[in-house]
Amino acid sequence: MQRRVLIQSAIAVTAASFAAQSAFAQGSWPTGKAITYMVPFPPGGNTDTLARVIAPALATALGTPVVIDNKGGAGGSVGSAIASRAPADGYMLLGGTISSHSINGSLYTTPIGYDMVKSFAPIAMLGAAPLLLVVPANSPMRTLDDVLKASRAKNGGLTSGSPGIGTSPHMALELLADQAGVKFTHAPYKGSGPAVQDVIGGQLDMMFDTSLVVGPHILSGRLRPIAITGSQRVPSYPNVPTIAESGQKGFDMVSWQALFVPANTPQAVIDRLHAEVMKVMALPDVQAKLKGFGMEPSNMMPAQLLAYQKAEVDKWAKVIKAANIKAE
Repeated sequence: MQRRVLIQSAIAVTAASFAAQSAFAQGSWPTGKAITYMVPFPPGGNTDTLARVIAPALATALGTPVVIDNKGGAGGSVGSAIASRAPADGYMLLGGTISSHSINGSLYTTPIGYDMVKSFAPIAMLGAAPLLLVVPANSPMRTLDDVLKASRAKNGGLTSGSPGIGTSPHMALELLADQAGVKFTHAPYKGSGPAVQDVIGGQLDMMFDTSLVVGPHILSGRLRPIAITGSQRVPSYPNVPTIAESGQKGFDMVSWQALFVPANTPQAVIDRLHAEVMKVMALPDVQAKLKGFGMEPSNMMPAQLLAYQKAEVDKWAKVIKAANIKAE
């Protein structure tokens, strides 16, 4: 009985894929039916904000509605699993991130419901943002070397906040710990806001986060930037060195946002979506908003994004294993 059900399911998936291929071949995609843009995080976060910038312009370009659907939970895994099971017909888009598509599969002790690489086809890298390592304004630490020396000297290491286990700020901390051979104490919070306030107040020694989160507090003089996680300095903070420049050669970490569709989506749909998304991302107002988020746009082709994603999966699997990080 179970074998029969599996065979019937396989036939249904094959039939749906064939129907999608035929529909596009006949020039009937999109038909005017709404496209769902799945955001696997609650409203208000970076992925949601980016989706609300892209969706209206993409809807105009495709001539069909693009409707945002927020399904948060488990670091993006809940919404991603739902999207992975959608028909591969071009009517489901997924806003994937460094967490949902390169970290979660190695992080969670229970299955996340999808394969981070095999369950999806990449459309476009939307942008990437380096993180800033910050300390309280009154901290004696002014360089990365100061931070590493202080952490070696403190029992348990310096405390570093993050918006949760497995988030990009947490992974940046673990990558630094692994490469520098220094111990830190990770303090996970439910969101960046409370963690930032505790760094400002001196309850935490430091934290990593995007310029969108910590930038206003740097400008107000309540936080001091120490270093940037990306491979290059950013125009907004020209005097802040990268971690690699500060002595940890090869250190490179950015928090990225990308667009995916379910695996087996027709190649013609993927090609059209990539072309239209790239046009949207090139619009001056979209570029301005991206820079406001602290993100750098990307012109990666889908194949390049796939190769990058695979490298990220391997990279974070090694960091997670070395630090013995687990999430339920």
